[in-house]
Amino acid sequence: MVVVAAVIVQEGRLLVVSKQAAPDVFYLPGGKPDAGEELMDALVRELDEELGVRPVEPRFLVDVEAEAALERVPMKLTLYEAGIDGVPRPAAELAHMRWISGRENDLRFSPALRDHLLPLLRASGALA
Repeated sequence: MVVVAAVIVQEGRLLVVSKQAAPDVFYLPGGKPDAGEELMDALVRELDEELGVRPVEPRFLVDVEAEAALERVPMKLTLYEAGIDGVPRPAAELAHMRWISGRENDLRFSPALRDHLLPLLRASGALA
């Protein structure tokens, strides 16, 4: 499975979302490209559908291989660092949206977020 997601950090906090299908598990905003859709086009579409924003100056960050939290299948996740053009508001299939420091002990994170991205952001000093 191929997925694209946005790494949105503001004031040392990372934007994460949860879906109505699993409201207790937090992910990065993004999703699967439609058939024939380029990754960047999918990222723009997903951010608009999920949060009502557009990515600003997206830059490739890293490709991650991990298990998809809901589907429990192997996933290739392409991550782009990006700003956003407005105030995000959860919509579509989202249940919650939070800005996190990455040190929260009371939240469940997807495997890709927990095992790959949070350690990377902590090591780089991007999170407060």
